[in-house]
Amino acid sequence: MVTLDDIHAARDRIAGMVRETPVKPAPGLSRLAGGPVWLKCEHRQETGAFKLRGAANAVARLGDVAGVTTASTGNHGRALAHAARAQGLAAVICVSRLVPQNKLDAIAALGAEARVIGASQDEAFEEARRLQREEGFALIPPFDHADVIAGQGTLGLEILRQVPDAAAIAVPLSGGGLLAGVALAAKSLNPAIRIIGISMERGAAMAASLKAGRPVEVEERQTLADSLGGGIGMRNRLTYPMVRELMDDLILLTEEEIAAGIRHLAQQDGETVEGAAAVGAGAILAGKLRADGPLVLILSGANIDPARHAAILRGQT
Repeated sequence: MVTLDDIHAARDRIAGMVRETPVKPAPGLSRLAGGPVWLKCEHRQETGAFKLRGAANAVARLGDVAGVTTASTGNHGRALAHAARAQGLAAVICVSRLVPQNKLDAIAALGAEARVIGASQDEAFEEARRLQREEGFALIPPFDHADVIAGQGTLGLEILRQVPDAAAIAVPLSGGGLLAGVALAAKSLNPAIRIIGISMERGAAMAASLKAGRPVEVEERQTLADSLGGGIGMRNRLTYPMVRELMDDLILLTEEEIAAGIRHLAQQDGETVEGAAAVGAGAILAGKLRADGPLVLILSGANIDPARHAAILRGQT
């Protein structure tokens, strides 16, 4: 299992590889939520998303390998490509055809191969496992991996240093690596803090698995929160039990609610984010999330296609 000591070690290990991202108040959302709301601007991270923390920690822990591989909905793949290039390693990022082109282009720009396989992250994972098995690549999963979780947990340490009186943290929820790491760090330092997972109604695999009481497969569907798509793995060892134990509440959003979050953050707070990063704002706007004390929203990524962002600002979803 992952421990607070692992997260502290990850913080020291990746200190020169990632940015400390700022927090800022969100006056409009604070009025709507009934209490102070802070935006943790992790979308300003080096690769445009929080994923660099976990990828950098995992790559830094590798020995002698032929290269690195993974299956990704985009942001983890970009982060892994960045971390691999810094270490002089080859990288093959396996993705499904649901991954937006702008994310494929960003992976290629870092010198990695974006290999499109099938219609789901699970199908893409089969190719990553083949590369591991037959070609000696190190497989670094996007969430269910101790070093990845510990790396994401450094974000929790950072949040509590910046907002020490935080009563709750709203975390975008997909495979659970971010929530597991942030929750472990935050609750280890402040057991009373609440961790609220937020996802989309379309194909939220962790939500379906928690409801079923075990990991289950879900159909991947097109969604504005594309970074929250994909399964959690039928053999999930770490994130499913950690999310089940550490998450206090779960909120699901419609596509229009996600779009409203994107628009609000752009128009009222000046922040351009992708759908996955806008779910906290969307939940407040929909009346599904209140601030009973200082509430921190993690803006997890900025990697949205500019044309899609412009359409959303015009009121199109």
